Amino acid sequence: MSDDVAIVGIGMHEFGRHDGVEGIDQGVVAVRRALTDASIQWEDIQFAFGGSQAAGAADTMVSKLGLTGLQFINVSNGCATGGSALFSAYNSIKSGMFDVGIAIGFDKHERGAFRVDLKENGLEDWYGESGLALTTQFFGMKINRYMHDYGISHATLASVANKASRNGAMNPMAWRRNELSVEEVRSSRMLSYPLTQYMFCSPAEGAVALVLCRADRAREFTNSPVYLKAAVVRSRRFGSFEVMAPHLATERGDGPTIDASKAAFEMAGVGPDDIDVAQLQDTEVGAEIMHMAENGFCEHGEQEEMIARGDTEIGGRFPVNTDGGCLANGEPVGASGLRQVYENVVQLRGNAGPRQVQGNPRVAYTHVYGSPGISGVTILSR
Repeated sequence: MSDDVAIVGIGMHEFGRHDGVEGIDQGVVAVRRALTDASIQWEDIQFAFGGSQAAGAADTMVSKLGLTGLQFINVSNGCATGGSALFSAYNSIKSGMFDVGIAIGFDKHERGAFRVDLKENGLEDWYGESGLALTTQFFGMKINRYMHDYGISHATLASVANKASRNGAMNPMAWRRNELSVEEVRSSRMLSYPLTQYMFCSPAEGAVALVLCRADRAREFTNSPVYLKAAVVRSRRFGSFEVMAPHLATERGDGPTIDASKAAFEMAGVGPDDIDVAQLQDTEVGAEIMHMAENGFCEHGEQEEMIARGDTEIGGRFPVNTDGGCLANGEPVGASGLRQVYENVVQLRGNAGPRQVQGNPRVAYTHVYGSPGISGVTILSR
């Protein structure tokens, strides 16, 4: 295990809306909770990678945590910001440069849908004029085509949101903790066909921090280390249809998730059948469905039967988004990818309470996706 990286401390600030609490202060709370979990002091942390989209520069939190002179690098990579911070921390330890460090993600977004700055995203006015700058419309078009091509039903869309709400109701860190019936989901306001209001996540607030170390030192900090077997980030190829991508090709190509997933499985030396629990990006219900296939867990179109059978339920063959995913937690961009890893560590430790996956799970998978076509994948084991 000497070449592996271990996660030895996890900390989270509750997701949701926290009036009067700045995003960076939520990040500080997550860091302090992670340090306590690892029985370590801030002075012992050798490096940090952290990021947010809308709540300020992560490295400024040293004013609140302590001026220790550590290397602190800000990360910005859309919805994959948290995953990219973890990727960077993982490789800093794998390289032999450091022994102990921390990955941090936090955010605090304004209410309503995400606003889009076309110029900042390398886009021209035509992109907004086509409607694609409204992310709800982009995702609606993407899943609508997928439903046509692979026979996914409206009932299945609603089932995904229903599952997320039930799982979120069991998660004390989640924002949305009220169970929604399939009928409530389907009858909620239509936003971007075929997706209704309750089929989307919302911008939110929250923070997550993870303490990592060389695997051969893990027992110094915890009796229940979780090993990071793979951390991969990939960008889009030509021809993939991605949110905020500045070019739309007439040819169709694979999205970045397919590349990231294959690379992660190869790095970890495992395959899809070895995964006991997975957290997949679910900005809206269609994303979870499409990402099941893009990550290699089924063929396109098989999701319809899998979801109807209950395979993706906590008690099913392949539990997905056991903490309620983005649909129940919301999406503070900088923290969202790390939330998935936090949940998987909790599951592998056996500490998830009523949402605990049974059968002694040993291998867990996370996938995050964001603009303009960035995917990050991690594989954990105990």
